[in-house]
Amino acid sequence: MVALVKEKKTIGCKWVYKVKHNADGSVSRYKARLVAKGYAQTYGINYEETYSLVAEMTTIRTIIVMGAAKGWSLHQMDVKNVFLHGDLQEEVYMEQPPGYVDQTRPNLVCRLKKALYGLKQAPRAWLDKIGQYLVRSGFQTSNVNFSLYVKRTDHGIVVIVIYVDDLIITGDSDADIFDLKKLFKQKFETKDLGELRYFLGIEIIQSPKRIWLLQRQYALNKLSIYGMTGYKPISIPLEQNVKLSADQADLVEDTTIYMRIVGSLIYMTITRPDLSYAVGVVSQFM
Repeated sequence: MVALVKEKKTIGCKWVYKVKHNADGSVSRYKARLVAKGYAQTYGINYEETYSLVAEMTTIRTIIVMGAAKGWSLHQMDVKNVFLHGDLQEEVYMEQPPGYVDQTRPNLVCRLKKALYGLKQAPRAWLDKIGQYLVRSGFQTSNVNFSLYVKRTDHGIVVIVIYVDDLIITGDSDADIFDLKKLFKQKFETKDLGELRYFLGIEIIQSPKRIWLLQRQYALNKLSIYGMTGYKPISIPLEQNVKLSADQADLVEDTTIYMRIVGSLIYMTITRPDLSYAVGVVSQFM
């Protein structure tokens, strides 16, 4: 808590509430998070770099394929409050949080030393933090995807894929995987989710010989959101030789709904490549 430096501006903040769900759609927990109003930040004054990589779905699928082919077990960890771990290099001043204003010092502001959710540089600061920690621990960054880290040990190889706060860990040595989990727990507050079962809306079922990827719950949720749970399924995703045109009917009133539906369908093609042609057709009218 400091007095605001002359010629510096503060940014606001607010509380954001969210309900987290399990793979079956049931409520997992309720979350409350203090979020900075990063849209009020000014480039070059209270933030610099913002770019932060996340693992591409191609990389995630490749790692899962390797696990299936080589018989590796796939594990998942969740780092709690990831953006709060990042160290800020810039001077950022924020108003006192709503409901927690110090009545004896109401004119003071918060000088942020660590990143907060909502700050433009928060994702970058987190990736720098975890990347430096993994490199110091003997991991090497992949030249193909900077969210992929590999470590060779006396027992074999350990691979870790980072998607913001979700981590996929695999390799040919269970002992090394256990050591990596222990390493993370020493540095960050983590949640060991055990074997990989649910990741980015994708259900993963592992067996000794095969791995299945499903998006059943994701599809049901989308059907519910767009009021299509009562519709009957058909065997083919698009009528044969159908030709669509932008001037066939009246324009949609809310174009964002159409964009969201098409975006959801694009994401469905991760596990349903048979939808690709139909999705490609409707994507032409975004």
